[in-house]
Amino acid sequence: MSAKTERIEVRADETSKSRITEAAELLGEPVSAFVVRSARAEAEKVLARAHRTIMPAEQFDLLIASLDEPDDAPALTEIANRPRRFRRA
Repeated sequence: MSAKTERIEVRADETSKSRITEAAELLGEPVSAFVVRSARAEAEKVLARAHRTIMPAEQFDLLIASLDEPDDAPALTEIANRPRRFRRA
């Protein structure tokens, strides 16, 4: 585990602080550890949703079908048809 060198400061209303403190005590952990663990878990959920693309099945099928269709690539075709500079022996 890496050293804890960074600080996060938050302001909370009395009810939130009381609930957070009570929950941390029930789990037998310091409030700071509870807050960091809870915030980290929520951050992981948010990041997982942000890094995933969700679409209807029909749209997904159209996407896959379009990837299966070869694209016209005239510049690439022209380069591939050029005479080779080097040949294998």
